[in-house]
Amino acid sequence: MSAPTDSDRGLTYASYLALDELLHLQRPLSDQHDEMLFVIIHQTKELWLKQIIHELGLAQSLIAAGDLVPAYKSMARVSRIQAVMTQSWDILTTMTPADYLKFRDSLGTSSGFQSDQFRRLEYMLGLKDRAFLKFHEGRPDALKALEAALESPSLYDTVLAHAAAAGLSVPDEVLKRDVTQPYEAHPGVEALWLTVYRDTDRWWSLYQLAEKLMDLDDAMITWRHKHVLTVQRIIGGKPGTGGTPGVAYLIKTLERRAFPELWSLRTQL
Repeated sequence: MSAPTDSDRGLTYASYLALDELLHLQRPLSDQHDEMLFVIIHQTKELWLKQIIHELGLAQSLIAAGDLVPAYKSMARVSRIQAVMTQSWDILTTMTPADYLKFRDSLGTSSGFQSDQFRRLEYMLGLKDRAFLKFHEGRPDALKALEAALESPSLYDTVLAHAAAAGLSVPDEVLKRDVTQPYEAHPGVEALWLTVYRDTDRWWSLYQLAEKLMDLDDAMITWRHKHVLTVQRIIGGKPGTGGTPGVAYLIKTLERRAFPELWSLRTQL
């Protein structure tokens, strides 16, 4: 008589979470102890990115429908996830340069630079760059999802369309811009946000939405900064795996702002 299966016993914790599959997805390529940590940290980040994309997709659809309050919840959840992802760099820094060098050659040309989910998140925030598509030509599903994100309005595009529908003046060239291009700051958009911030009682829902956007951008920049420090601490100024420039490239990303007018308006208040 065969042993009872999960289907015989009913749903279990292990079967619901597919633990047998999940816990066999960690496959270090060397016999070095610290490589397991390296794998788990990066796999965990990819799982959190999946949840972030899931939440931002909902938030964007809610904003498009004019339902701002429920959108706040998803955006707040994303900010909490971003904080956890940033803190996870501290775990990785328990791995010393000597530890990393013992298995670094095993990584070959692989690099976090190639994360399709991270690029998809950037696209959803309006930080668009078609050049990243080439890294996923051998992964049809990932490439299709990235192309869709590139060709769709960003979260900020949707927010500005809502602001226009609410009666604020949004420049026509912003509303009709080529959404496959990275968003660029516009004085007319800064002016509309100044209107919101100077009369928060009247524009309370948009004011709250703007601050939720700031939380997302702030957390993204904080994550990037901690990434830079972690990479410097472990490999210094060496090039990254996969031929990337390493720290030199990462430092440049600290200048990126998904919602630039929400930063610049503060000087004008």
